[in-house]
Amino acid sequence: MQALTLGLPAAAAGLAYLNGRHAISYDFTLFTSLLSATIGAVFHERHDDINLFYVLESWAKSSRGNHPWIIFHSKSWTYAQAYEMILKYGTWLKSRGVEKDEIVAMDFVNSEVFIWVWFGLWSIGAKPAFINYNLTGKPLLHTIKTSTARLVLVDENGKHKFSEEVMAEHGFMARAPDADMPPGRQAKYEFETDAGQVLSSVKKRVKGHVQEAAEASKLQSQNLEIIFFSQALEDYISSLQPIRQPDSSRSGQKRHDMAMLIYTSGTTGLPKPAVFSWGKASLGSRFVSNWIPLKKTDIMYTSMPLYHSSASVLGICTILRAGSTICLSLKFSHKTFWPEVRSSKATIIHYVGETCRYLLSAPPTPLDKDHCVRAAFGNGLRSDVWQPFKDRFGIETICEFYSATEAPSGMWNRSTNPFSAGAIGRNGTLATLVLGNSIALIRMDPDSDPPQPLRNTDTGFCQICDWNEPGELLYKLDPANISEKFQGYFGNASATNSKVLRNVKKDGDAYFRTGDLMRWDREGRWWFVDRIGDTFRWKAENVSTAEVADAIGKHDAVEEANVYGVRIPHHDGRAGCAAIVLRAGLQNTSTLESLASHLKKELPAFAIPLFVRVTRNMHTTGTNKQQKHLFQQDGIDVNRVEQSGDALFWLKGPTYEKFKIGDLQRIEGGGVRL
Repeated sequence: MQALTLGLPAAAAGLAYLNGRHAISYDFTLFTSLLSATIGAVFHERHDDINLFYVLESWAKSSRGNHPWIIFHSKSWTYAQAYEMILKYGTWLKSRGVEKDEIVAMDFVNSEVFIWVWFGLWSIGAKPAFINYNLTGKPLLHTIKTSTARLVLVDENGKHKFSEEVMAEHGFMARAPDADMPPGRQAKYEFETDAGQVLSSVKKRVKGHVQEAAEASKLQSQNLEIIFFSQALEDYISSLQPIRQPDSSRSGQKRHDMAMLIYTSGTTGLPKPAVFSWGKASLGSRFVSNWIPLKKTDIMYTSMPLYHSSASVLGICTILRAGSTICLSLKFSHKTFWPEVRSSKATIIHYVGETCRYLLSAPPTPLDKDHCVRAAFGNGLRSDVWQPFKDRFGIETICEFYSATEAPSGMWNRSTNPFSAGAIGRNGTLATLVLGNSIALIRMDPDSDPPQPLRNTDTGFCQICDWNEPGELLYKLDPANISEKFQGYFGNASATNSKVLRNVKKDGDAYFRTGDLMRWDREGRWWFVDRIGDTFRWKAENVSTAEVADAIGKHDAVEEANVYGVRIPHHDGRAGCAAIVLRAGLQNTSTLESLASHLKKELPAFAIPLFVRVTRNMHTTGTNKQQKHLFQQDGIDVNRVEQSGDALFWLKGPTYEKFKIGDLQRIEGGGVRL
């Protein structure tokens, strides 16, 4: 008996060691969440109810029906109330002639109406195309045209973006609206471009891909009906009878079929319509609800835009799966963020991109820890912000993920301690063994532009990275059925094909290219290095913009940093340039000297930015992701930089000094070697 008593603590200690060493319990949660989500998606496909409208209907008709699903502007709607409203919107959409499988474009700010329209479309078997409400002019009309939608539903506040003058400027001719239009405003347009001419030019460009050429021609000749959602129209729809369409209206949907179109952020060009499938919507929402894990009493707060998959699928749909509550904000603001979190009693906050940095940069208050938040969930939390954010706001758990709207998989890191702080993903020993074959990390040729994979000269296969070596992350696809996991970009076969890499590990295999450089350490942690194309070459060395930005962000005077490479006359490669926002009152000479000293300690000589651009406004997408291309266009052109209201400095000895037009002229004349 005494031996048994002494042995139990030792056995418990041994099990605890094994669990800590191999992350057994961590992997168990990951696997069970994934298994449950996968089985659920297969089950609902076979029962022909994979449309998430059925999840809402199930909650609405259960004892959960009176539980709040949505909170917006201090008003709440239960599952039963939301279901009834969505049926009314479905009824109205049917009256406008919307058919099964038809794509309808939505240009809305965050609100309950966004959800009524979205699920109203799903209730009648139609597909929404989410339009970024920040877009105007050419990018806006491009997203609508590539969706092929003939009906565009627009928030009343967005009416100015569709004036006749704007539409005419981009080739749309106004037509007379219907006389029987119910309350609300309507406009009709026809695109005037010569479809035959477009077909001819596209055929040339794609070298005989007639299918894609015909699709492009069809896009160019589309008619548009634009309906603006006034309060009068919303009131009219609310007065309608909530008619449920028969199951046949939603039948025949498979996991790989389109649930909606969600556009890429367009950081390097015009946005592309990514096909978001029912399988991803079903599996992703169920997985996240189990992985966080969500309780039915949880309230998730998001101020991220619903046109993005992070807030819509992993926010709204995840909460729907769990039967919990989501609190929506109109948009992100550090002034309203915490007051809305406190008033809603939110237990989980949702972030994207630089959200947490903006919150951290606001002045501290005695209310910083006066909230009910137990976890923060999102993607893009930089390592230099991670722990300071947790400490200041008293948040125990960070649920960080890595993925992209079009990607077939993702990375996950539920972190409660410093071990995985800053990592975008984490796997234990078991997960590494099981999932290792579904991913690849390959070496890239640093001298190619754009960067290309390095291949073995004997086998022709890609070179696989060693531990802690940066490389492009790839996800395995079925080479005989690419669309099973990767549905690609709607109507854009060339963009779709560019994301597929073949003959990676063996003849005929296929992988999805993420376009991101990662490194994987022996502890199973995944670290984001940079976007391919953001990393640049200087002094024959690769420089990671993300790692340099992290180093700059650790300086107390820097509120935000955006690092990129710039061309220098008479020099090979690109020199580092950092656009920085300095904290109020710290825009002075001593700050620049201190920054130079800090970077010389933190970075190797080749990675220290030679130029610093002090700016007041950082270019970001609607999801708080930094944009580099606008800064890159200015380069070190002093006139362009100063015309924007910014100031350019360059590294001279122990500090950064003002970069003047005379300095640029000396470089252009070959009189300066950097």
